[in-house]
Amino acid sequence: MFFSYILLGLSLSAPVGPINAAQLDKGIRYGFFHAWLVGVGAMAADGLFMLLIYFGLADYVQIPLIKTFLWSFGTFVLIYTGVESIAGAKNTAAQRSAPSKGSRGRSFRTGFFMALSNPLNILFWVGIYGSILAEISSTYEETQLLIYSGGIFIGIMIWDITMAAAASGARKWLTTRLLSSISILSGIILIGFGLYFGVQAVQMLMG
Repeated sequence: MFFSYILLGLSLSAPVGPINAAQLDKGIRYGFFHAWLVGVGAMAADGLFMLLIYFGLADYVQIPLIKTFLWSFGTFVLIYTGVESIAGAKNTAAQRSAPSKGSRGRSFRTGFFMALSNPLNILFWVGIYGSILAEISSTYEETQLLIYSGGIFIGIMIWDITMAAAASGARKWLTTRLLSSISILSGIILIGFGLYFGVQAVQMLMG
């Protein structure tokens, strides 16, 4: 049962999204720890969501005003991060030779605020973890709920380490031009998600 929740954590993290794109960008520009800290920041936000859902967040997320704010804030964070990634792509060579110049705290904050401001992430946790919470709480004791929630986090952590290792590994083998191209592509993906969030915010306002 515990192992199945580890697999659930892996499956929740695996789909390509803003966090994976940001990890790839940070990994090829600054190395393993920066990519890993993006994932740790996202995990911190996920943990906050799980805690808030436990205390009844699901009832408030469905309010139209809250949804509109979440879509709008997510638009700003993703587009800003995407533009920053594209703008920094030309400095990949310098960052590659001096990776310590990047701020690890900034990498953590990037992951945290991207996950915190992603409405899809919030609604996903409300749907997935909310249903898990309902199922477990009706069958098992609170201690087992914490254990199974820990299993989900272990799965997320395994994926986080895997992504960071892959990104930093690619950094060692790829050419500077290709690394710059990947940074640009990551930025475009982030901006694309941001524009999608913006469209959703406008639709919420007009609806």
